[in-house]
Amino acid sequence: MMTKAYLQISMNIPAENRETAAAIYRQYLQPFLNTIKGAQSKELLVRAEGLQVLHGFETTEDAQAYLMSDLFNKDVVTALKPCLQNNPDIRIYSVV
Repeated sequence: MMTKAYLQISMNIPAENRETAAAIYRQYLQPFLNTIKGAQSKELLVRAEGLQVLHGFETTEDAQAYLMSDLFNKDVVTALKPCLQNNPDIRIYSVV
């Protein structure tokens, strides 16, 4: 199946917290791929300001639904909160 939507989450994370954030990414990678409807991929990207996670989905609706899921809100967000300098930038893109 082709990826039709991307969820991009950019986070400003100080260098000293990046390994912790990367471990959280690894912890929730398989649960994301195995349990979230329409999930197709998830990649961790490193940038000067911090980290970015790029999620691939079948539809933009699947991406929106993930943002409302318990896995995202109760697990991922709660675990990452101590690592963040400020609120992440969250965007959803459609593939045309």
